[in-house]
This record gives sequence, C-alpha cells and structure tokens, in this order.
Amino acid sequence: MPHANATLTERGRLKLAQCVVDDGWSLRRAAERFQVSHNTARRWATRYRQLGPSGMVDRPSRPHRCPRRTHVRLERKVLHLRRKRRLGPAAIAGRLGMHGSTVHRILRRHRQPKLATLDLATGEPIRRDPVRRYEWPHPGDLVHVDIKKLGRIPDGGGHRVVSRAQGIRNRWSTRDAGRGRGGDVNLGYGYIHSAVDDHSRLAYSEILPDEQAVSATAFWLRAQAFFAAHGITVHRVLTDNGSCYRSRIWRNALTAAGITHKRTRAYRPQTNGKVERYNRTLLVEWAYARPYPNEIARRRAFPHWLHTYNHHRPHTALGGSPPITRVLNLSGQDS
Repeated sequence: MPHANATLTERGRLKLAQCVVDDGWSLRRAAERFQVSHNTARRWATRYRQLGPSGMVDRPSRPHRCPRRTHVRLERKVLHLRRKRRLGPAAIAGRLGMHGSTVHRILRRHRQPKLATLDLATGEPIRRDPVRRYEWPHPGDLVHVDIKKLGRIPDGGGHRVVSRAQGIRNRWSTRDAGRGRGGDVNLGYGYIHSAVDDHSRLAYSEILPDEQAVSATAFWLRAQAFFAAHGITVHRVLTDNGSCYRSRIWRNALTAAGITHKRTRAYRPQTNGKVERYNRTLLVEWAYARPYPNEIARRRAFPHWLHTYNHHRPHTALGGSPPITRVLNLSGQDS
C-alpha cells in the first residue's frame, strides 16, 4: 500500500515508467507531466526496466545490512533464559552483561509473550477471556450517586476568561454585591449532586448550595422520581463514604423505598467509576466548555447540556448511542 503522502500510486508509477521506457519520453518531460522530481522519475523507470510492472510496489524500509545487530548466538542465549527460566529483560541483561533495552528488543523481535501472560510453572501461555465492561443487566439494578464540588464564577468572568489579577478583582466585587443582595448564586462553591444508572448511563443532576444530609436526601427523592418517570425502579444505590450518605435521614429514605444501600471501600473511588467519569465529562463539556461571563450564565446552560447528554450525545460504552436508547422499550424492565 503506498504511503499516504505519496504523489504517485502504483498505477501512476507504472504509467510514468511506460512513458519513459516504452514511449521514449525523456525523464524531464515525464517528471513534469506527473509532477514529480527528476530523481523520482528515474527511479521508477529503472525499476520498470529491471522488474517490470511488479517493481512498482513499495519496498520495505528495513536496511539490507545491520552490522551492529546483536549476534545470533547471544540472541539464542537470551531466548533460552526466557523460555527455560522465565526471566524478565532486566534479569537476563544482568546475567549476560547486556543492556535491558537490548534484551527487550530481542524478545519483541522474536514475539515472546509477556511473563504476565505465562504460567510460570509450565511456561505455557494462559488463555485469558476478553476484557468485558462491568455492567448490571437491567436499568435500576444499580444507581451511582456522587457529589462534585465546583467553584462559582464571579461576575465578569474568572481567571480562565480574564487575567488572574482581573479575576481576583471580579471575585471581590461579586462577593461585595452578593452580601448586599443576599442572592443564592454568590461566591464560594456549588455542589453538583448526580445519580447515574449503571446499565443505561441515564443521568440526573442538580446544583445545590451544600452537601449536607438533608440536601442529599431531598436530591435523591427527586432523582428517584426522575428514574420512575422513565420506567426505572431503583433496587440498589452506590455511594462513597461521605457523611451525608452515612446519616440517619439518608438511610431511612432508602429503607422506606426498599432500596439497598452500598458504599465504596475507603480510598477506592474507581468503585464508583461510572459517576466519576460522568463528573469528568460534565466538567469538560459543560463547566469549562466555554468562557461564561458569570455563574448564572453557566447554570442556565446546564439543563440543556444534561438533556443533550441523556438524549443525543453518543456514549462509547453504549456503542455510540445515547443513554435514553437503553431505557425505552426494554424487555424485562421493571415498571
């Protein structure tokens, strides 16, 4: 297959060579006609004289000679230690007085499998099942819940939009104005409470002023109603070990709905990975997607983004389909 930047394809090379060899064109005239250099025209004409049409294909770029290549005997010793002793590149290099990188290239050149894929007792490759994405079979089997803390944008823009000095001035002026009007969108932080269904990736989020137990529980009741409106009955909820999720009011709300509460192991956020990945997408595609002039403008854009995420945005884990396609008309789905 010709290189992507090649001026001539194999067919074009053949036409050029035939014009020079068979039709008697000069190299200069052929080079101008096919818009290549004089040396290129001579190379393909020479190949055509020697090999005919079969010489129009690309040759491998591998050198004909490699004087500094490791001797065959030494390569055999490397392969012997790998196969018999199951040693890694560093261990083999230490025994033979070689560089580890050289041993690694020898093993790759001879397509030796990695030690992690071998049975160390027999040296036979271990047959591994293909990696499958962890996923519950039906919507509502598990819902991931988490809170993302997000700094608010001052009026006039933060440091991502204006200079750092101007961003600080905007922050102070917004803080002073907020004290006077007592609005709920002042400086500080907003807390994005999110619930993501494990099977469908359908998401529900709200921006609340805090992460207290009362706010988290009220959010969950609204999220549960959202999922119910889409025909999803929630059976399990997975959260981290935040204080709001260990409170009595949270536990009572889940118990009253017959929902099992599961918590992640300490310092293992990847257990709640689906909502953690959703938080990252939320930051990239909404929170920091464009220079918002203030926090109110960013919050106004949030409902539209959330609708796009659920109904239109392709999701790689779902084969390029949006989450809503796994909610509608599903067989075996609880209603």
